[in-house]
Amino acid sequence: MQYRKIIHLDLDAFFCSVEELYNPSLVARPFAVGGSPDSRGVVASCSYAARKYGIHSAMPMAQALRKCPQMIIVTPKHMNYSNISKEVMNEFQNLTPLVEQISIDESFLEVSDLPDSGEQIAREIQSVIINKFNLPCSLGVASNKLVAKIANNIGKASFSGNHPPNAITVIPPGREEDFLAPLPVSALWGIGTKTAEKLKELNIHTIGELAGLPVIELNKLFGKHSQSLLMRAKGVDHRPIITTFEVKSVSHERTFSKDINDFNELQSTIRKLSEMVGKRLRKNKKSGRTIKLKLRKADFSTTSKQTSLTVATNQDRIIYESVMKLFIQIWIPGTPVRLIGVGVSGFEIPIRQLDFWDKREDEILLRDKRLLDAVDVLKEKFGDQILIRASEIKDTVDARKDNENRTDLR
Repeated sequence: MQYRKIIHLDLDAFFCSVEELYNPSLVARPFAVGGSPDSRGVVASCSYAARKYGIHSAMPMAQALRKCPQMIIVTPKHMNYSNISKEVMNEFQNLTPLVEQISIDESFLEVSDLPDSGEQIAREIQSVIINKFNLPCSLGVASNKLVAKIANNIGKASFSGNHPPNAITVIPPGREEDFLAPLPVSALWGIGTKTAEKLKELNIHTIGELAGLPVIELNKLFGKHSQSLLMRAKGVDHRPIITTFEVKSVSHERTFSKDINDFNELQSTIRKLSEMVGKRLRKNKKSGRTIKLKLRKADFSTTSKQTSLTVATNQDRIIYESVMKLFIQIWIPGTPVRLIGVGVSGFEIPIRQLDFWDKREDEILLRDKRLLDAVDVLKEKFGDQILIRASEIKDTVDARKDNENRTDLR
């Protein structure tokens, strides 16, 4: 039987590892990349020295500091992370065209056509990443994506120390089910917290126990999903490596450092988010008909509302005006907002059927398109701050005057 050779690669504590490249004094010290503890900042990534204090990603930064008061906080530098990620991922193309990038620091590679063993290839990849980019990475090797990913997770979790694990975990072909059997059911894709709790009530704790359930019992628990879940529990996964992805939606969100209930500030935020979404749509040559607004209140309750346009668009003005209509419909004046998001989906080719009465609108759209194309070129060349709306300058001046007046009063 011919087995596939799949490698799952994860760049260990990627954001932190990149920061250490630019600032070697951070090596082996407890630090975290993320937002300020004074403004609801969270940990995006933390060094392995910080993890020894119980710190992990997505933890509120204020909580992380209580666990480790001496921890250093580093502001994220996303451009650096993105550029280095592209260089690393491009390096894999020298090895195989079958590369599936699933995040900025994680990918699958299929190397079935290469003569060396999966373990040998994994060691070569790790050596290249360390020597060429000075970045640590861990790899899982198996006959499919599911087991390779879980193997890597287990390999990394078994490491303890102040430095990245640089682990390589290999599951030989034919041993997939044996490897998974003793692991907790929560380690299996498709088993969330609620499902794991439900299985625990049935005295099912491991993947092996799940795989041993009679099909009738599985059908009662999981219905139409029971067969695919059983296959995963047995370590069977036929999914191919996907090298191209179709973008189905474009969105941007902003979480405020403090709850906002000022209409003008919320309106300004919606305008900026609409511009960011429009820019990404045009860059990807996409236009969408479905416009979506997302609002999260101070109590974390979230409301979403969407509308459909008659014609697909990627223009900032149309996105902004559509979202503002939704905002006015669902926002109760004075209600504090924690998060606001704007999104566009339902992509299609923007076709307009024009007649005499559409001429004026068409002229406006054409004018807007030319203006936006010019703005995109300038921002791409000189950065997003090269052009600032007059209203934003006025807000900055007004804020400075208010601050000066308060200073005079003191």
